[in-house]
Amino acid sequence: MTDTRLEAERLVAAPAADIFALLCDPQGHVAIDSSGMLQDAEGDPVRAAGDSFVVHMDREALNDYPEMGRYDVTVTIRDFEPDRLISWTVLGRIRPQIGHVYGYRLEPDEESGGTRVTSFYDWSTIAPEWRNSGIFPVLTENALRGTLGILDRTVRRGYPQG
Repeated sequence: MTDTRLEAERLVAAPAADIFALLCDPQGHVAIDSSGMLQDAEGDPVRAAGDSFVVHMDREALNDYPEMGRYDVTVTIRDFEPDRLISWTVLGRIRPQIGHVYGYRLEPDEESGGTRVTSFYDWSTIAPEWRNSGIFPVLTENALRGTLGILDRTVRRGYPQG
């Protein structure tokens, strides 16, 4: 980890394909969010870099900028390697786009038969005005860990349903 990137990892007792399917589904993002900010989502499951969907947010959940209230963001997929890597940027009300990146790396764990899932949050390429704003990181390592715990539970309970 660096001063512009957070990572957390967890061994999940599920195949990478099941985890990746959840991460491609806009509703999957809502289902595993530990921050409470993601309220709902619209759009089809993503299938390639460049695909996007809308997430309905509520910043009041973090209570850091409650005046932001409810708003929408567009999630655009940046990296897409089936069952291995997915990352995205977020475009919300703020312009210019901030440019922070969220994502997951999935690695099969031969010993357990599960998948080692690494969640990452990177703001190393944001514009100087955002870097100097003092608002990064928006989330903590504990938030990433919490989301991984929810992801584990959610996938083991059978998400996504066929």
